[in-house]
This record gives sequence, structure tokens and C-alpha cells, in this order.
Amino acid sequence: MKLSERRLLVQFAEYMVGGGVYFWSGLIIFAITYNGFHWRWWVAKGLADIIGWTSNYLIQRYWAFNDRRLQGQDRRVVFRYVLINGIDLVIDYLIVWSFVRLSITPYAGFAVSAGFTTVWDYLWYKFYVFKPQTSRQP
Repeated sequence: MKLSERRLLVQFAEYMVGGGVYFWSGLIIFAITYNGFHWRWWVAKGLADIIGWTSNYLIQRYWAFNDRRLQGQDRRVVFRYVLINGIDLVIDYLIVWSFVRLSITPYAGFAVSAGFTTVWDYLWYKFYVFKPQTSRQP
């Protein structure tokens, strides 16, 4: 295996750890608030997403996609991260809502949404969100 292929594989594994932290922490928060406190599913999911996104951002930015060339680009990176995850939010909530609407547990929607966003987000993170901006010289 070439070094570049190995690095890509390691990066994807690190990305998956960040996604796992997001998914499992979000699922735990959702379960506590939805089943334990009997919050509406969308409120419980909102809190779960905020906690999940925060931990996921830190792992993705400072581990999986860590690049010294990103120093000083935090505003741009955070903006892009919020933008992509805002799109994810709409897709995610539509998936979970459709499951709830069909009287299927929201947990199933959680899993389906996670499956979709796993591939979707990796591509966006790699080629857009955490891609260092190259300086243009005159």
C-alpha cells in the first residue's frame, strides 16, 4: 500500500471516530431527553445535535483533518462547517420526521440519517470544509 493510500485510510478512520463520537453522544443525549424527560423528538434531537456537532468539529478539525496550513483560517472553516451541517440538519430532520410520521421509531431515522451523512460529510469535509485556502500571489 502506498503512503498516500495509507494516509487516506488513517484519515478516514479518524473521521469515523469523530462521527462515532457525534453519533453515540447524540444518541445518548437523545435517549435521555426523549425517553427519560419525554421531550418532543425535535427538541431532544436539537440538543443532541448541538453536543454532537461540537465534539465532532473538534475531532475533525484538530485530528482527522488537522493541517498546519489551516492556522488563521478558523472563521472560514467554522463558517463552512456550519453551512454543511446546516444542510445536514435539514436532510437529517426530514429523514427522522418521515420515520416519526410513519409511526416508526425516531431511532431508525437516526440510523438512516447517520448512514447517509457518513459518506456525504467525509467528502464535504475533505474537499471543502477543512481544505486549506491557498494564498494567491500576484
